[in-house]
Amino acid sequence: MKAADSNRTGSWPGLWRDADFRRLWVGQTASQFGAQATQVVLPLIAVVSLNAGPGQLGLLRAVEQAPILLLSLFAGAWVDRRRARTVMVSADCGRALALGAVPAAYLLGVLGLPVLLVVALLVGVLSVFFDVAYQASLVRLVERDRLLQGNSALEGSRSAAQIGGPALGGTLVSLFSGPVAVVMGAFFFALSSVSIGRIRGREQVPARGEGPVRIRRQILEGLRFVAGNPSLRAVGVASALFQFWLAALMTVYLLHLPRGLHLSGAAVGLALAAMGPGAVLGSLLAARLPGRFGYGRVLVFSAVVADGVMLCVPALHGSTTVTLPVLVGVNFLFGTFGQLVNVTMMAVRQALTPVRIQGRVVATINFAGMGLTPVGSLLGGFLASHWGLRTSLLVTAAALALSPLFMAFSPLARLGRDLPYAQRPGPPSVCRQQARSGARTAPKP
Repeated sequence: MKAADSNRTGSWPGLWRDADFRRLWVGQTASQFGAQATQVVLPLIAVVSLNAGPGQLGLLRAVEQAPILLLSLFAGAWVDRRRARTVMVSADCGRALALGAVPAAYLLGVLGLPVLLVVALLVGVLSVFFDVAYQASLVRLVERDRLLQGNSALEGSRSAAQIGGPALGGTLVSLFSGPVAVVMGAFFFALSSVSIGRIRGREQVPARGEGPVRIRRQILEGLRFVAGNPSLRAVGVASALFQFWLAALMTVYLLHLPRGLHLSGAAVGLALAAMGPGAVLGSLLAARLPGRFGYGRVLVFSAVVADGVMLCVPALHGSTTVTLPVLVGVNFLFGTFGQLVNVTMMAVRQALTPVRIQGRVVATINFAGMGLTPVGSLLGGFLASHWGLRTSLLVTAAALALSPLFMAFSPLARLGRDLPYAQRPGPPSVCRQQARSGARTAPKP
């Protein structure tokens, strides 16, 4: 009886006793280590080894992000018709193989920007499918009233990856070479596929319907659901404003650290890795603060602090001994409050969405929130080329404030301490039965 009571109350011990959740957590942690290392290593190879300019770096980042715009909606409908575990395993195996092409090209003497662009595109395509599948899979594994804790654990692992991934990638690039660092990313993706492949829980796969016609209908259903819910619509718009300007900022940032501030690859990795400890703290706070102060207050306040602190970066001058500690502090705060926003928004989205269309809603919000990031990356490269690094940093950092400003006047700011669930919280078996029967309760704004 005690174990059962623990499971019903959604306690942490009950959550961690779930073997499938542990396997998902381990796989997600490894996958995020691979992703975080790759996001640093590929640009560093372009900048340090291939002497890429601002426009070329912007193009590389845009190519990796373009699949979000092109494939997110299709991926959502596709994932909702298949087992999330199979999608995640296939995606990580594919990412490991794609990264393996970089050291192969290096050994053959043909490594150049075209090879990096192809690898970045393949990794970007597979990342779209993995990200949609993993966010949809959590709802199929745990009870609805444990979603905030489950998200906190998964986002905590992503935060840990933000500590180790960039630092490890930057250090390996400095000590050895980019191709050696890429191998580490491939290893983590392979490890993820093994762990997630061991998930034993059976998933109910919906009927595949009428092929392409059915997929188009499902995509439209996801779009209409998000557009018709004021809170979900606000999540999409706020995410779009943030991700667009963050993509522009990070393109300039990755150029400014080694060229404007003359940091080594290891120092760049350390500066970026500082977001990780902050994000760990943010994940822990996200499991408690929304229920105490209200989801709306936490979202708006955290977004203001996270985005505002980035205005410190353009003011940095001087030697590494001065700038590096300040960068660490800025990134720590950005990681803490940015992660608090991320986990809280994810809990809002999952609570407002019926189980049967989780994949499509994830994809729709990803499409709305991150679809324009390739344009943001290109804009960052353009601004860096024509306005200089410091001015471009100031403009893009200031533009981040548009996201919390929008949230302050949106329905998100009015969310209280309790979320209006689209379906009553219950065990995965109940949720799967609701999905099979097509039951759906319209969420409240």
